[in-house]
Amino acid sequence: MFDNDLVLSILHQIDEALGKIKSRSEQIHSADDFTDSPAGMEKLDGICMLFISIGEALKNIDKITGGSLLSKYSETDWKGAMGFRDIIAHHYFDIDAEEVFWICAHEVSPLSITIKRMIEDLR
Repeated sequence: MFDNDLVLSILHQIDEALGKIKSRSEQIHSADDFTDSPAGMEKLDGICMLFISIGEALKNIDKITGGSLLSKYSETDWKGAMGFRDIIAHHYFDIDAEEVFWICAHEVSPLSITIKRMIEDLR
């Protein structure tokens, strides 16, 4: 068995980070909104840092739970989420703003729903 309280704490941190990504990307309507201004680049940098934090937190949850928790929520591409963290962290100068924009637009909300469900299930 794993430390339920620790996992819940990490899930809450992920949920908060996803909320920040949603908020920060609300006014981003294309990848150009990231790359065409210093303010856009600051948003991109901040969002990427949050993605790194989320990916690392997911890796920690997987380790703490011995892989038993994430596998219960197979609708989410956990390997992809953790891998995206690795790409940002290790290839930062090669980050594709289009990819970050697409993930913000299509993947953040479904991941947020799953994380909220996980929190409820663990309570």
